[in-house]
Amino acid sequence: MGVIMNKKSVGVVQTKYHNIEGEIKLDSGKTLEDITVAYETYGELNKEKNNAILVCHALSGDAHAAGWHEGDLKPGWWEMLIGPGKALDSEKYFIICSNVLGGCKGTTGPSSINPKTKKQYGLDFPVITINDMVKVQEKLISFLGISKLTVIGGSMGGMQVLQWAVSYPDRVKKAIPIATTARSTPQQIAFNEVGRQSIVEDPNWNNGNYYGTGKAPEGGLSVARMIAHITYLSDESMYLKFGRDLQDKDEVTYDLSVDFQVESYLHHQGESFVKRFDANTYLYITKAIDYFDLAINGSLIDGFKDITSKIQVISVDSDWLYPTEQSMEIVSALNANDIDVSFSELKSSYGHDAFLLEDGQLNYMVSKFLEDYLVEDLMQTQVSTIKENAKIEDAAMLMLDEHITHLPVVTDNYKLIGIVTAWDLSKSIATNCFDLKEVMTKTVKFCKASDTIESIANKMRKYDISCLPVVDDSLKLIGIITIDQISHLISYYK
Repeated sequence: MGVIMNKKSVGVVQTKYHNIEGEIKLDSGKTLEDITVAYETYGELNKEKNNAILVCHALSGDAHAAGWHEGDLKPGWWEMLIGPGKALDSEKYFIICSNVLGGCKGTTGPSSINPKTKKQYGLDFPVITINDMVKVQEKLISFLGISKLTVIGGSMGGMQVLQWAVSYPDRVKKAIPIATTARSTPQQIAFNEVGRQSIVEDPNWNNGNYYGTGKAPEGGLSVARMIAHITYLSDESMYLKFGRDLQDKDEVTYDLSVDFQVESYLHHQGESFVKRFDANTYLYITKAIDYFDLAINGSLIDGFKDITSKIQVISVDSDWLYPTEQSMEIVSALNANDIDVSFSELKSSYGHDAFLLEDGQLNYMVSKFLEDYLVEDLMQTQVSTIKENAKIEDAAMLMLDEHITHLPVVTDNYKLIGIVTAWDLSKSIATNCFDLKEVMTKTVKFCKASDTIESIANKMRKYDISCLPVVDDSLKLIGIITIDQISHLISYYK
């Protein structure tokens, strides 16, 4: 039986693999080499390569964020947000999701083969951090030829989003951390440690050397998942879903068997989890979460001082694992650094898992934030230019070769001093002029990369122009934006 998909799905997809050459130095001081990254992409990268969105997954997630694999009974884990017409629209954006370093779904982790021993790493795999995961993602993004992008993710994915904004401020245009924190609290660390202890105390764990023995620490991993899953729910959601209803019984049995539906549900969660996840990966990834702390000397304000991204922080009102107060701490530290930040709160009874379940609210919040385009989101950075002492003939040939109608005039260090248009060339013929500086427009209108599309569209209408050079604070030319690009963007929303 074939996969049944709706028109808002990206369809059947395949996981790809990228091998990173050379070594990556980890935060621990150790190195890893021959790292393989599993990833999936949805949509097409545009010619300007400025429509990329990186999706970061949570603890138990993987690269399969949307669409269907052949034979799947369900789609990728964020199908509700990714696809045609959704917030992460695959007809507009080029969406990437990769399995994190330390994972067990195709990216190098403790269950991978160690090239030095030709056996699984096990505990020989070095301890990793969220920052190490992001370092590997950055290598993948560079391999794909992307210089700037938007980053989004929930829970541990939200930690990666914040780490991206801190570690690569020049690479991140927009960042959307959801249901997350900027530093793990003692309570969060405590829950993770109980989960880890349930694994390492399982006799089948065998000090991490259970690969190939036919005996994995399934009991310990199952309990770890059960503990974690409780933190993903809310008290209200558990009452709504289970109440105190019994499981396949009319009355309590007064023994130690499973009486309540909630018990049966947690057992099911644990049993299904061990079929798809590696116990050592669980140890390493939860440890990376514990180490996560973006504060510098205890100050998040100092930790966020280099961020330049536009950020939308989203929390869940019923989330007690990463409560709204922790999101507000992020917002306050960003505001203290005068960073462009907005805040939204999902209203939900689902608890922490709401970022995977609240279809309507999340699509609305994310799409609204992404639609607020800036010039840097659309501008062309590969711009043909000409010098002031050039001849009219030079400008005409360049325009003809490049199929353009506007040519910025710059100095040797690319400072904008004017612009010449096809109209100017027509005027030069009528006036029998040969020198560019005699016909070029010197009082040129320009814009900044941080200007909104709406503001520069208004400027174009006001002055009846179809093109604006983009400059930095020193008037150095960094790009160009045309009315055609803006019209193309607007057409998506009609």
